[in-house]
Amino acid sequence: MTPAPLAGIRILDLTSVVVGPSCTLRLADYGAEVIKLEAPEGDVLRTLGGPSPSGRASGKYLHFNRNKRAICLDLKQPRALAALKRIVARCDVVVSNIRPDSLARLGLDAATLRAADPRLIHCTITGFGPGGPYRGQPAYDTVIQSVSGVAGLAERRDGAPAFAPLLLCDHVTGEITAGAILAALFRRARTGEGAAIEVPMHETMAAFVLTEHLGPASFDPPKGRAGDARVLDPNNRPAATADGWMTVTANTDAQVAGFLRAIGRPELIDDPRFRSVADRFRHAADWFVLRREALREKPTAHWLEAFRAADVPAAICHTLETLTDDPHLAAVGLLAPETHPTEGTIRTIRPTVLEDGVPAPPGPPARAQGADTRAVLAEAGLGAAEIDALFAAGAARTQT
Repeated sequence: MTPAPLAGIRILDLTSVVVGPSCTLRLADYGAEVIKLEAPEGDVLRTLGGPSPSGRASGKYLHFNRNKRAICLDLKQPRALAALKRIVARCDVVVSNIRPDSLARLGLDAATLRAADPRLIHCTITGFGPGGPYRGQPAYDTVIQSVSGVAGLAERRDGAPAFAPLLLCDHVTGEITAGAILAALFRRARTGEGAAIEVPMHETMAAFVLTEHLGPASFDPPKGRAGDARVLDPNNRPAATADGWMTVTANTDAQVAGFLRAIGRPELIDDPRFRSVADRFRHAADWFVLRREALREKPTAHWLEAFRAADVPAAICHTLETLTDDPHLAAVGLLAPETHPTEGTIRTIRPTVLEDGVPAPPGPPARAQGADTRAVLAEAGLGAAEIDALFAAGAARTQT
Protein backbone atom coordinates (compact mmCIF):
# COMPACT_ATOMS: atom_id res chain seq x y z
CA MET A 1 0.00 0.00 0.00
CA THR A 2 1.28 3.48 -0.85
CA PRO A 3 2.14 5.37 2.36
CA ALA A 4 0.04 8.40 3.26
CA PRO A 5 1.51 11.66 1.89
CA LEU A 6 2.54 12.98 5.32
CA ALA A 7 3.55 9.67 6.88
CA GLY A 8 6.51 10.28 9.20
CA ILE A 9 5.67 13.96 9.79
CA ARG A 10 5.02 14.78 13.44
CA ILE A 11 2.93 17.86 14.35
CA LEU A 12 2.45 19.45 17.74
CA ASP A 13 -1.05 20.93 17.82
CA LEU A 14 -1.37 23.84 20.27
CA THR A 15 -4.72 24.91 18.84
CA SER A 16 -8.26 24.89 20.18
CA VAL A 17 -11.90 25.46 19.19
CA VAL A 18 -12.28 25.26 15.35
CA VAL A 19 -9.82 27.26 13.22
CA GLY A 20 -6.69 25.41 14.35
CA PRO A 21 -8.20 21.95 14.80
CA SER A 22 -9.67 22.13 11.27
CA CYS A 23 -6.14 22.71 9.97
CA THR A 24 -4.53 19.90 11.94
CA LEU A 25 -7.38 17.52 11.13
CA ARG A 26 -6.62 18.00 7.44
CA LEU A 27 -2.93 17.24 8.06
CA ALA A 28 -3.81 14.19 10.16
CA ASP A 29 -5.99 12.91 7.33
CA TYR A 30 -2.97 13.24 5.04
CA GLY A 31 -1.07 10.90 7.34
CA ALA A 32 0.74 13.19 9.80
CA GLU A 33 1.02 12.20 13.45
CA VAL A 34 -0.77 15.02 15.25
CA ILE A 35 -0.23 15.44 19.00
CA LYS A 36 -2.92 17.70 20.43
CA LEU A 37 -2.07 19.55 23.64
CA GLU A 38 -4.81 20.59 26.05
CA ALA A 39 -4.54 22.57 29.25
CA PRO A 40 -6.11 20.99 32.36
CA GLU A 41 -9.40 22.80 31.69
CA GLY A 42 -9.52 21.21 28.24
CA ASP A 43 -10.42 22.57 24.83
CA VAL A 44 -13.56 24.66 25.33
CA LEU A 45 -15.11 22.92 22.32
CA ARG A 46 -15.46 19.77 24.42
CA THR A 47 -18.47 21.41 26.07
CA LEU A 48 -19.16 24.50 23.93
CA GLY A 49 -19.97 22.15 21.04
CA GLY A 50 -23.06 20.79 22.82
CA PRO A 51 -24.06 17.88 25.06
CA SER A 52 -22.50 14.43 24.94
CA PRO A 53 -22.94 11.19 26.91
CA SER A 54 -19.86 11.88 29.07
CA GLY A 55 -20.24 15.66 29.11
CA ARG A 56 -16.61 15.94 27.94
CA ALA A 57 -16.68 15.24 24.20
CA SER A 58 -19.26 17.14 22.17
CA GLY A 59 -20.05 15.92 18.68
CA LYS A 60 -18.29 18.94 17.23
CA TYR A 61 -15.17 18.25 19.30
CA LEU A 62 -15.16 14.62 18.15
CA HIS A 63 -15.38 15.56 14.47
CA PHE A 64 -12.58 18.14 14.58
CA ASN A 65 -10.20 16.05 16.70
CA ARG A 66 -10.38 12.50 15.46
CA ASN A 67 -7.15 10.87 14.28
CA LYS A 68 -5.04 12.83 16.82
CA ARG A 69 -3.14 11.86 19.94
CA ALA A 70 -4.08 13.68 23.13
CA ILE A 71 -1.80 15.07 25.83
CA CYS A 72 -2.61 17.29 28.79
CA LEU A 73 0.01 19.56 30.41
CA ASP A 74 -0.30 22.56 32.69
CA LEU A 75 2.08 25.02 31.04
CA LYS A 76 1.80 27.35 34.03
CA GLN A 77 4.16 24.91 35.73
CA PRO A 78 7.78 25.22 34.54
CA ARG A 79 8.40 21.49 34.57
CA ALA A 80 5.42 20.93 32.22
CA LEU A 81 6.70 23.62 29.86
CA ALA A 82 10.15 22.03 29.89
CA ALA A 83 8.56 18.65 29.07
CA LEU A 84 6.64 20.19 26.19
CA LYS A 85 9.85 21.57 24.73
CA ARG A 86 11.24 18.04 24.80
CA ILE A 87 8.24 17.03 22.68
CA VAL A 88 8.81 20.00 20.34
CA ALA A 89 12.34 18.78 19.70
CA ARG A 90 10.88 15.66 18.06
CA CYS A 91 8.36 17.52 15.89
CA ASP A 92 8.49 18.75 12.32
CA VAL A 93 5.69 21.31 12.71
CA VAL A 94 4.19 23.35 15.54
CA VAL A 95 0.73 24.85 14.93
CA SER A 96 -0.83 27.36 17.31
CA ASN A 97 -3.69 29.82 17.56
CA ILE A 98 -2.41 31.21 20.86
CA ARG A 99 -1.89 34.97 20.71
CA PRO A 100 1.71 35.91 19.79
CA ASP A 101 2.53 37.69 23.07
CA SER A 102 1.42 34.64 25.06
CA LEU A 103 3.51 32.33 22.87
CA ALA A 104 6.54 34.55 23.42
CA ARG A 105 6.09 34.53 27.21
CA LEU A 106 6.09 30.73 27.10
CA GLY A 107 9.14 30.61 24.85
CA LEU A 108 7.06 28.84 22.19
CA ASP A 109 7.32 31.58 19.58
CA ALA A 110 8.89 30.98 16.19
CA ALA A 111 12.13 32.85 16.92
CA THR A 112 12.85 30.86 20.08
CA LEU A 113 11.92 27.42 18.79
CA ARG A 114 13.54 27.83 15.38
CA ALA A 115 16.76 29.06 16.97
CA ALA A 116 17.00 25.59 18.49
CA ASP A 117 15.85 23.81 15.32
CA PRO A 118 16.08 25.73 12.01
CA ARG A 119 14.25 22.89 10.24
CA LEU A 120 11.15 23.42 12.35
CA ILE A 121 8.04 24.77 10.63
CA HIS A 122 6.30 27.07 13.09
CA CYS A 123 2.80 28.19 12.13
CA THR A 124 0.59 30.63 14.02
CA ILE A 125 -3.01 31.49 13.22
CA THR A 126 -3.83 34.99 14.46
CA GLY A 127 -6.87 37.21 14.37
CA PHE A 128 -5.01 40.19 12.92
CA GLY A 129 -1.59 40.42 11.30
CA PRO A 130 1.35 42.58 12.40
CA GLY A 131 1.56 46.28 11.60
CA GLY A 132 -2.10 47.19 12.02
CA PRO A 133 -4.10 48.71 14.88
CA TYR A 134 -6.04 45.46 15.57
CA ARG A 135 -2.89 43.44 16.27
CA GLY A 136 -3.16 41.38 19.44
CA GLN A 137 -6.90 41.69 19.82
CA PRO A 138 -8.83 38.46 20.53
CA ALA A 139 -10.89 37.04 17.69
CA TYR A 140 -13.50 34.40 17.08
CA ASP A 141 -15.23 33.45 13.85
CA THR A 142 -18.10 35.90 14.34
CA VAL A 143 -15.68 38.76 15.08
CA ILE A 144 -13.87 38.02 11.83
CA GLN A 145 -17.13 37.61 9.87
CA SER A 146 -18.02 41.10 11.06
CA VAL A 147 -14.76 42.97 10.57
CA SER A 148 -13.83 41.31 7.26
CA GLY A 149 -17.13 42.20 5.59
CA VAL A 150 -18.56 38.67 5.41
CA ALA A 151 -21.54 39.51 7.63
CA GLY A 152 -21.99 42.87 5.92
CA LEU A 153 -22.65 41.20 2.57
CA ALA A 154 -26.08 40.26 3.89
CA GLU A 155 -26.83 43.94 4.50
CA ARG A 156 -26.50 44.61 0.78
CA ARG A 157 -28.83 41.72 0.02
CA ASP A 158 -31.34 41.70 2.88
CA GLY A 159 -31.08 45.12 4.53
CA ALA A 160 -29.25 43.97 7.67
CA PRO A 161 -25.92 42.24 8.31
CA ALA A 162 -26.02 38.58 9.31
CA PHE A 163 -23.57 35.85 10.22
CA ALA A 164 -23.27 32.84 7.98
CA PRO A 165 -24.72 30.01 10.13
CA LEU A 166 -21.44 28.14 9.81
CA LEU A 167 -18.01 28.95 11.25
CA LEU A 168 -17.00 29.95 7.76
CA CYS A 169 -13.94 32.05 8.63
CA ASP A 170 -12.57 29.32 10.90
CA HIS A 171 -12.96 26.67 8.20
CA VAL A 172 -11.51 28.77 5.39
CA THR A 173 -8.54 30.00 7.42
CA GLY A 174 -7.87 26.52 8.75
CA GLU A 175 -7.74 25.04 5.25
CA ILE A 176 -5.49 27.84 3.98
CA THR A 177 -3.19 27.29 6.94
CA ALA A 178 -2.96 23.57 6.15
CA GLY A 179 -1.99 24.49 2.59
CA ALA A 180 0.69 26.90 3.82
CA ILE A 181 2.17 24.17 6.01
CA LEU A 182 2.19 21.72 3.11
CA ALA A 183 4.01 24.29 0.96
CA ALA A 184 6.57 24.82 3.73
CA LEU A 185 7.11 21.06 4.07
CA PHE A 186 7.66 20.82 0.32
CA ARG A 187 10.23 23.63 0.42
CA ARG A 188 11.98 22.06 3.41
CA ALA A 189 12.25 18.77 1.52
CA ARG A 190 14.14 20.64 -1.22
CA THR A 191 16.21 23.09 0.84
CA GLY A 192 16.34 21.72 4.38
CA GLU A 193 15.03 25.03 5.72
CA GLY A 194 12.06 25.38 8.04
CA ALA A 195 9.74 28.37 8.15
CA ALA A 196 7.90 30.82 10.39
CA ILE A 197 4.35 31.11 9.06
CA GLU A 198 1.54 33.36 10.21
CA VAL A 199 -1.98 33.26 8.80
CA PRO A 200 -4.07 36.25 10.00
CA MET A 201 -7.81 35.59 9.82
CA HIS A 202 -8.91 39.18 9.12
CA GLU A 203 -6.64 39.71 6.13
CA THR A 204 -7.40 36.23 4.82
CA MET A 205 -11.17 36.68 4.88
CA ALA A 206 -11.08 40.31 3.72
CA ALA A 207 -9.12 39.10 0.70
CA PHE A 208 -11.82 36.48 0.03
CA VAL A 209 -14.58 39.10 0.19
CA LEU A 210 -12.71 41.58 -1.99
CA THR A 211 -11.63 38.99 -4.56
CA GLU A 212 -15.28 38.08 -4.98
CA HIS A 213 -16.86 41.50 -4.68
CA LEU A 214 -14.43 44.37 -5.40
CA GLY A 215 -15.36 43.85 -9.04
CA PRO A 216 -16.13 47.15 -10.83
CA ALA A 217 -14.40 49.10 -8.05
CA SER A 218 -11.10 47.35 -8.88
CA PHE A 219 -10.40 49.95 -11.55
CA ASP A 220 -9.27 53.59 -11.35
CA PRO A 221 -11.61 55.25 -11.94
CA PRO A 222 -14.20 52.67 -10.78
CA LYS A 223 -16.44 51.12 -13.41
CA GLY A 224 -19.25 50.84 -10.90
CA ARG A 225 -20.11 50.02 -7.33
CA ALA A 226 -18.28 47.18 -5.57
CA GLY A 227 -20.24 43.97 -5.26
CA ASP A 228 -21.28 41.18 -7.61
CA ALA A 229 -24.87 42.18 -8.38
CA ARG A 230 -25.91 38.61 -9.15
CA VAL A 231 -24.56 37.14 -5.93
CA LEU A 232 -26.00 39.98 -3.85
CA ASP A 233 -29.44 40.02 -5.48
CA PRO A 234 -32.11 39.29 -2.83
CA ASN A 235 -33.77 36.79 -5.19
CA ASN A 236 -30.58 34.78 -5.57
CA ARG A 237 -31.52 32.10 -3.08
CA PRO A 238 -33.08 28.62 -3.04
CA ALA A 239 -36.51 28.61 -4.66
CA ALA A 240 -39.73 27.13 -3.33
CA THR A 241 -41.24 24.28 -5.32
CA ALA A 242 -44.72 22.82 -4.90
CA ASP A 243 -43.45 20.60 -2.08
CA GLY A 244 -40.10 21.92 -0.84
CA TRP A 245 -37.01 23.89 -1.81
CA MET A 246 -34.33 23.50 -4.44
CA THR A 247 -31.60 25.36 -6.26
CA VAL A 248 -31.03 25.64 -9.97
CA THR A 249 -28.12 27.58 -11.47
CA ALA A 250 -27.78 28.30 -15.17
CA ASN A 251 -24.76 30.41 -16.14
CA THR A 252 -23.78 29.51 -19.70
CA ASP A 253 -25.97 30.27 -22.70
CA ALA A 254 -26.50 26.55 -23.27
CA GLN A 255 -27.61 26.02 -19.67
CA VAL A 256 -29.99 28.98 -19.87
CA ALA A 257 -31.55 27.62 -23.06
CA GLY A 258 -31.96 24.23 -21.39
CA PHE A 259 -33.54 25.83 -18.33
CA LEU A 260 -36.02 27.85 -20.38
CA ARG A 261 -37.07 24.81 -22.39
CA ALA A 262 -37.46 22.75 -19.19
CA ILE A 263 -39.82 25.33 -17.65
CA GLY A 264 -41.81 25.60 -20.88
CA ARG A 265 -40.64 29.09 -21.84
CA PRO A 266 -38.48 28.53 -24.95
CA GLU A 267 -39.62 31.87 -26.41
CA LEU A 268 -37.47 33.64 -23.80
CA ILE A 269 -34.26 32.22 -25.29
CA ASP A 270 -34.16 35.24 -27.61
CA ASP A 271 -35.38 37.72 -25.01
CA PRO A 272 -32.83 40.61 -25.02
CA ARG A 273 -32.65 40.47 -21.23
CA PHE A 274 -31.46 36.86 -21.22
CA ARG A 275 -29.64 36.27 -24.52
CA SER A 276 -26.06 36.47 -23.21
CA VAL A 277 -24.07 36.37 -20.00
CA ALA A 278 -23.67 40.16 -20.14
CA ASP A 279 -27.42 40.63 -20.71
CA ARG A 280 -28.28 38.43 -17.74
CA PHE A 281 -25.77 40.29 -15.55
CA ARG A 282 -27.46 43.60 -16.37
CA HIS A 283 -30.91 42.11 -15.77
CA ALA A 284 -30.03 39.84 -12.85
CA ALA A 285 -33.15 40.77 -10.88
CA ASP A 286 -35.48 39.82 -13.76
CA TRP A 287 -33.60 36.57 -14.30
CA PHE A 288 -33.81 35.51 -10.65
CA VAL A 289 -37.50 36.40 -10.39
CA LEU A 290 -38.25 34.32 -13.49
CA ARG A 291 -36.34 31.40 -12.05
CA ARG A 292 -38.08 31.69 -8.68
CA GLU A 293 -41.60 31.97 -10.07
CA ALA A 294 -41.20 29.11 -12.54
CA LEU A 295 -40.49 26.48 -9.88
CA ARG A 296 -43.54 27.06 -7.68
CA GLU A 297 -45.92 25.06 -9.83
CA LYS A 298 -44.44 21.56 -9.67
CA PRO A 299 -42.73 19.35 -7.06
CA THR A 300 -38.99 19.13 -6.56
CA ALA A 301 -38.69 15.63 -8.06
CA HIS A 302 -40.23 16.83 -11.32
CA TRP A 303 -37.77 19.69 -11.63
CA LEU A 304 -34.75 17.59 -10.72
CA GLU A 305 -35.57 15.14 -13.49
CA ALA A 306 -36.31 17.89 -16.01
CA PHE A 307 -33.09 19.78 -15.29
CA ARG A 308 -31.04 16.61 -15.26
CA ALA A 309 -32.34 15.76 -18.72
CA ALA A 310 -31.43 19.29 -19.88
CA ASP A 311 -27.96 19.11 -18.28
CA VAL A 312 -28.75 22.11 -16.07
CA PRO A 313 -27.11 22.19 -12.60
CA ALA A 314 -29.80 21.69 -9.96
CA ALA A 315 -30.18 20.08 -6.55
CA ILE A 316 -32.55 19.67 -3.66
CA CYS A 317 -32.01 22.15 -0.82
CA HIS A 318 -31.33 19.97 2.20
CA THR A 319 -31.97 20.85 5.81
CA LEU A 320 -29.77 19.65 8.66
CA GLU A 321 -32.37 16.97 9.29
CA THR A 322 -32.40 15.68 5.69
CA LEU A 323 -28.73 16.08 4.77
CA THR A 324 -27.65 12.97 6.69
CA ASP A 325 -30.14 10.92 4.61
CA ASP A 326 -28.90 12.21 1.24
CA PRO A 327 -28.74 9.20 -1.10
CA HIS A 328 -25.43 10.23 -2.65
CA LEU A 329 -23.75 10.62 0.76
CA ALA A 330 -25.13 7.23 1.76
CA ALA A 331 -23.80 5.62 -1.41
CA VAL A 332 -20.28 7.02 -0.97
CA GLY A 333 -20.23 6.27 2.77
CA LEU A 334 -19.50 9.75 4.10
CA LEU A 335 -21.03 8.89 7.47
CA ALA A 336 -20.39 5.63 9.27
CA PRO A 337 -21.18 4.37 12.78
CA GLU A 338 -18.25 3.86 15.12
CA THR A 339 -17.88 2.83 18.75
CA HIS A 340 -16.23 5.48 20.92
CA PRO A 341 -14.64 4.41 24.23
CA THR A 342 -16.51 7.03 26.30
CA GLU A 343 -19.36 8.26 24.08
CA GLY A 344 -20.87 5.00 22.80
CA THR A 345 -21.94 4.81 19.17
CA ILE A 346 -21.10 7.93 17.17
CA ARG A 347 -21.40 8.89 13.51
CA THR A 348 -17.96 9.50 12.05
CA ILE A 349 -17.38 11.73 9.02
CA ARG A 350 -14.70 10.24 6.78
CA PRO A 351 -12.11 12.29 4.84
CA THR A 352 -13.43 13.48 1.48
CA VAL A 353 -10.19 13.70 -0.54
CA LEU A 354 -9.79 10.69 -2.82
CA GLU A 355 -6.43 9.22 -3.80
CA ASP A 356 -6.60 6.70 -6.62
CA GLY A 357 -10.36 6.86 -6.16
CA VAL A 358 -10.27 5.93 -2.49
CA PRO A 359 -10.62 8.15 0.60
CA ALA A 360 -8.21 7.82 3.51
CA PRO A 361 -9.66 5.98 6.51
CA PRO A 362 -10.99 8.34 9.20
CA GLY A 363 -8.44 7.15 11.75
CA PRO A 364 -9.18 6.54 15.43
CA PRO A 365 -11.85 8.59 17.20
CA ALA A 366 -10.99 11.65 19.26
CA ARG A 367 -9.24 10.65 22.45
CA ALA A 368 -10.08 11.39 26.04
CA GLN A 369 -8.25 14.41 27.43
CA GLY A 370 -4.60 13.52 28.01
CA ALA A 371 -5.07 9.88 27.02
CA ASP A 372 -1.62 9.74 25.40
CA THR A 373 0.28 11.96 27.83
CA ARG A 374 2.42 9.23 29.36
CA ALA A 375 3.24 7.59 26.02
CA VAL A 376 4.19 10.86 24.30
CA LEU A 377 6.35 11.99 27.22
CA ALA A 378 8.16 8.65 27.20
CA GLU A 379 8.74 8.93 23.45
CA ALA A 380 10.25 12.39 24.07
CA GLY A 381 12.86 10.75 26.30
CA LEU A 382 11.45 11.36 29.78
CA GLY A 383 12.03 8.56 32.22
CA ALA A 384 9.32 6.88 34.26
CA ALA A 385 10.34 8.73 37.42
CA GLU A 386 10.21 12.10 35.62
CA ILE A 387 6.77 11.31 34.20
CA ASP A 388 5.46 10.15 37.59
CA ALA A 389 6.72 13.38 39.14
CA LEU A 390 4.90 15.46 36.53
CA PHE A 391 1.65 13.65 37.27
CA ALA A 392 2.15 13.88 41.02
CA ALA A 393 2.58 17.66 40.74
CA GLY A 394 -0.49 18.01 38.50
CA ALA A 395 1.73 19.29 35.67
CA ALA A 396 0.66 16.35 33.48
CA ARG A 397 -2.78 14.79 33.52
CA THR A 398 -4.97 12.12 32.05
CA GLN A 399 -8.76 12.22 32.17
CA THR A 400 -10.15 9.50 34.35
